Formats: sequence, C-alpha cells, structure tokens
Amino acid sequence: MTKITYIESNNKLHTVDVPNGLTVMEGAVQNNIPGIDADCGGSMACATCHVYVKEEWFDKVSKKENGEEEMLDMAYEPNKFSRLSCQLIVTDELDGLIVTMPEKQA
Repeated sequence: MTKITYIESNNKLHTVDVPNGLTVMEGAVQNNIPGIDADCGGSMACATCHVYVKEEWFDKVSKKENGEEEMLDMAYEPNKFSRLSCQLIVTDELDGLIVTMPEKQA
C-alpha cells in the first residue's frame, strides 16, 4: 500500500492507502475522494481526472505518454504540473505522493 494525499481545491486533505498497481485515479474513486470525476473510467478519453502533481513529486512520476498532453489541453486550467491521474500508476516509489485537484473538471 502506498499513501497518497489528495487535496481538494478548497484545501481539504484526504490521505489514503492505495494498493500498488492501481492508478491514482482509481485510488480516488475507490475512496470516494471528491474532485476526480473519471468520466471515461481511465481510458484517457477525457480530462476529468486532471490533477496537479506537487512540484517535489513531478520528476518522480512516470513521464507523459502520447496523447496525454492533448487530453490535458481540454482540462480546466492545466499547468506544467498537470497530469491525468488515470495515467499515474501507484508504486512504492510514490509513497507520500501529493496531488491537488483543480477547482473543477472539464
């Protein structure tokens, strides 16, 4: 299990244990974390699981795959730390990861 902290746009924190092998998005959905809609179920066909990875973690998460940047263009207020949480696979190396949700999802 890996601890992930999800921060809502109103700064409410949710720290949960997420099994390795799941995605950060699945961890949010399974733990009823508000702010990650995941409309496409993780198939990278929408941007409703958009998160901002805290700067100190950004270089520790996997690199963006083809198509993710295009989907992020549809996200609400993307920035250089934006990622689709469906593309972030939980591993031991991400123990303590912190992500913030945008004010709304696209």
